[in-house]
Amino acid sequence: MKYVLPILVLLMVACKPDKKYHASEKLQSGSAAIKDIVAFQKELDATFKNPNSSPLPDRFRKDFEGLDFFVPDTTYVVKARFERTPDAVPFLMPSTTDEKTREIVYGIAHFQLNGIEHELEIYQSLDLISQKQYRDYLFLPFLDETNGAETYGGGRYIDLTIPEGDTITIDFNKAYNPYCVYNKKYSCPLVPRQNYLRTSVRAGVKAFVKD
Repeated sequence: MKYVLPILVLLMVACKPDKKYHASEKLQSGSAAIKDIVAFQKELDATFKNPNSSPLPDRFRKDFEGLDFFVPDTTYVVKARFERTPDAVPFLMPSTTDEKTREIVYGIAHFQLNGIEHELEIYQSLDLISQKQYRDYLFLPFLDETNGAETYGGGRYIDLTIPEGDTITIDFNKAYNPYCVYNKKYSCPLVPRQNYLRTSVRAGVKAFVKD
């Protein structure tokens, strides 16, 4: 997973402590798509277990066994028509703290999910593109009808890469929670209301329950 939470890496520097199966696949765990999703889940769990990379406070990390994921479901892997927006004006994306990130709408994804047509804005961080490893990184925050029940109320994020053509693959199985869900010392971008999906996305990371 080349881009594990890169937008949060930027905000971690700025922020101080003060302040998952398609029915047709019949649970074929050996398929390439399912293997890719499972690999993502394992890598994310490893990040949370590692004290050097985990957003979890020690009191939660010491007993951490793994995040709660929806079962991998290739229904939620969509190929979207990608409409680039070269004339978009940069803006400041608000966050859960006073921090803001400089973003631009790099493009709009048009796709069908659960029998409904949707579109989502996909952003490029003007603060990250100066770093070589993030020059082709895109950020997709979204809201859906599971928020506040099965998933975090503030929405989730997906990391993407700039595509070569006019289509982009969005795997909602790779949706993850903002780090501020786990630790309030982090500053996390707020999901724009225009990126609300009027459907339930039962894929990716579920809500974090503190025991």
